[in-house]
Amino acid sequence: MAGVSASAYAPAVVGNVASGFDLVGHCVDGMGDVVTATRVASNHPRPRARIQSVTGRVTDLPTAPEANTASRAAIALLEAAGADFDVELTLNKGIPLSSGLGGSAASATAAVVATNALLDAPRSTTDLYPFAVVGETVATGQPVGDNVGPQLMGGLVLATEQRLIQLPTPSGLTALVIHPSLLIETSQARACLAAPFGLDDITRQQTSLAQLIIGLYTDDASAIAGGLVDHLVEPRRRHLIPGFEAFKTAAKAHGALGASISGAGPSVFAWFASLAQAKHAQLALSQPFHEAGLTTEALLTPVNAAGARLVETPAQ
Repeated sequence: MAGVSASAYAPAVVGNVASGFDLVGHCVDGMGDVVTATRVASNHPRPRARIQSVTGRVTDLPTAPEANTASRAAIALLEAAGADFDVELTLNKGIPLSSGLGGSAASATAAVVATNALLDAPRSTTDLYPFAVVGETVATGQPVGDNVGPQLMGGLVLATEQRLIQLPTPSGLTALVIHPSLLIETSQARACLAAPFGLDDITRQQTSLAQLIIGLYTDDASAIAGGLVDHLVEPRRRHLIPGFEAFKTAAKAHGALGASISGAGPSVFAWFASLAQAKHAQLALSQPFHEAGLTTEALLTPVNAAGARLVETPAQ
């Protein structure tokens, strides 16, 4: 079966979702990475994955197997499966670098989905979770799943250390995601969190997360709004994003349920009860970043957007 290929697409993602730091994320329509995996003969006792090329919006990525999220994730899967072949990977990057939209995770997720299709006994999508996390850890330094979890399952997901839990989304729930022309490295954003958090703030964060989850299960807009408040991370990172405070003010004025930072930033998001509301707010919520001298890219997406999928399957 040498030479057989499969290609997979993994979407961008809103990570952290306010009170759900490192736990809750959702997929984003309209932006993503494609990874093609090709099965090649192996001359080594352990399977390998090699990066053949990187194209698209980002091309300057490490290609050493242990330093790239896609190859590292593919290796983890191949080793667990006891594969007797290697894979060569090509990456087409559709997610901007250091955007807070899960770009490093998307490469890892697409790589495991594509590589899985080449196995003699492919695994279920949720069984790919630990391998995608291994890849994501290369970029983040932390084994967290709020990006790869939703990318694998689609929609809104609670990603615990061991499992993925699909969260319900009220009909019409829409995210307006705005990506300002700014780079924030994950390591830079993580450094803002080095100091300990107070117990009162932790309790408030737990209250917010509980409200968010209850609101989603009961379709209670007021509870969802109460859950979209980040008492821990956002206060320490908001200074990294010029225009952020004005963005939040505009989101509230235009009826958003809540708004916060996506992932490590600089991308931001606001949730609205309907697509019409989100469309109406788009220009106003982009304006604060324009006034700060930044250009923006805006995406309107259902919160329950589709996750990763094969876009080219191997011939049988």
